Amino acid sequence: MDAQTSFADDKLLVAIRADLVGLLTINRPQKKNALNDAMWRAIPQALAWLADQNQARVIVIKGAGERDFCAGADVGEFETLRKDATTARLYEAGNSAAFTAIRNCSVPVIAAIRGICFGGGFGLAAAADIRMADDSARFAIPAARLGLAYPLDAVPDLVRALGDQAARHALYSAQELSAREAKALGCLMKLCSPEQLDAEVDALAGTIARAAPLSVRASKAAIAAHGGGSAQDLSTAARLADVTFESRDYAEGRTAFMQKRTARFSGE
Repeated sequence: MDAQTSFADDKLLVAIRADLVGLLTINRPQKKNALNDAMWRAIPQALAWLADQNQARVIVIKGAGERDFCAGADVGEFETLRKDATTARLYEAGNSAAFTAIRNCSVPVIAAIRGICFGGGFGLAAAADIRMADDSARFAIPAARLGLAYPLDAVPDLVRALGDQAARHALYSAQELSAREAKALGCLMKLCSPEQLDAEVDALAGTIARAAPLSVRASKAAIAAHGGGSAQDLSTAARLADVTFESRDYAEGRTAFMQKRTARFSGE
């Protein structure tokens, strides 16, 4: 790895590779990678370290241990940190910040999913740009079994990932979805065998990292603006699009095309 560090007492591991693929690993396998409050609140810092400080061009989120992506929030903390409406609002501010950091990250985020992807873990995956999973993946929103409301700002991500009716079913029933069911609903871009997932995710991440970074960022902003963004979002997307036409990378892309060679993009 080109650089690496950790957050939340080593429960979030981050690394940047030489090819500018960033990795964020949820490192609590003994708890099925459930997120405690400190982990939730550190996710924006981890993403900023990757995208802003180390210029990652794409970020992959996965769970440690090769068994589970993330079981969601650590229910063991709920008796103290989420015991009533007042404490729940404070606790969910950390959830909201994590979902927002993924959703609004300046570079694409890929969720690589194995095993359990429940509750807030499903929320993290739903906020990502692209989801890929292996056959072991299982998806659920257990809020209705716990008697609580799912974080309000995470619900639109579920609707985008699953579609309106399937999101309603997941929230109302708390029933699990298999990986194949999630793929059929359009929640997953690709479903792989357990042996293939890492290679497939790595191949896609590498492809995105080699693409023109300014073009990719402009595309992400345009998609966000198209999905009900504000006037400010539309203005930002237009500005980022204009930047591409003034960039060295655009000149490099044109030249490489005419010379029939692979372009080498610098992000400038």
